[in-house]
Amino acid sequence: MDEITSTRMNHGIDPALHVWGWEIPVYLYLGGIVAGLMILAGYHILKAGRQQEKVSYPYAPVLGVVLLSLGMGALFLDLAHKVQVWRLYTTFAITSPMSWGSWILQLVYPALIAAAILHPPERVPFGQALLARVRGWSAWLHDRPRLVQTIGLANLGLGIALGIYTGILLGAFGARPLWNSAILGPLFLFSGLSTAAALMHLLAMVQRRGIDDDGYADALLAGVFRLMDPTHCRHIMMRFDASFLTIELAIIALWLIGLVSGSAVQQQAAALILGGAWTAAFWAGVVILGILMPLLLQGLELAGRIRHTVIPAILVLAGGFILRWVLVGAGQATGWN
Repeated sequence: MDEITSTRMNHGIDPALHVWGWEIPVYLYLGGIVAGLMILAGYHILKAGRQQEKVSYPYAPVLGVVLLSLGMGALFLDLAHKVQVWRLYTTFAITSPMSWGSWILQLVYPALIAAAILHPPERVPFGQALLARVRGWSAWLHDRPRLVQTIGLANLGLGIALGIYTGILLGAFGARPLWNSAILGPLFLFSGLSTAAALMHLLAMVQRRGIDDDGYADALLAGVFRLMDPTHCRHIMMRFDASFLTIELAIIALWLIGLVSGSAVQQQAAALILGGAWTAAFWAGVVILGILMPLLLQGLELAGRIRHTVIPAILVLAGGFILRWVLVGAGQATGWN
């Protein structure tokens, strides 16, 4: 008797190949926020120069370092051969998005740290000697305007590269018709910008109050947010966010048009979010709660018709994650069969 083993009709291989778990959406989400923070910080470094302390959020780079480290941790957990990760940095494959991403991530850290050094906190609960040294580095940088401008350009450029890369990473998988679109790069870029603006808006709502006798907690919050006018910061972030969300919505529309007007397999892929299993999550979580509702609420807040709340910012942050969760999950359920 002959025995035949086949992988066909295996739910893990055909028609869907589910390899990526929760780690990849988390990595893409945090990477997108960091990209947005870098772009916002780079823009204001270039705009403000020595007057950076008057900008609403000079400490976005510090937050970027923390979030990027968390995202890299999630990515590391997803690796099948963790001890071999160093091999990514022994070569550079110009046609590989993963190779590009690996090197971009290594350049992002020094750019963020350099931007953070420009304005160290006023007080810290420990490490005063290190803080004094950082202040010396900051003064040295500010005495060299061209170097400050270079730091701003580096954050702006690398932020754009990181934001686009998170979308291209999916778009490079030609066997997944839901992902196989160059428009995912701009989509993830503007989604990252909107979530970064929402995060800074959310942080601007935090009340800076001393919660211990020494005032260290208050000093740390002041160092992170350092807002000359929290209301002004909220208004700036809401205006930025409204622009980014509008562009994001237009890109989503173009992406869907490309799918439904494409080949049969692309139309089948689009059906997953146009009546299929991922429809509710995409339209309710991403489009309605993550984009349209924040646009409406922010418009009413800016017009003075309702009071400012954290709700729009929270909705944008949640919608940004749901977008990546849906795309990663639904994309793995499609294929060129």
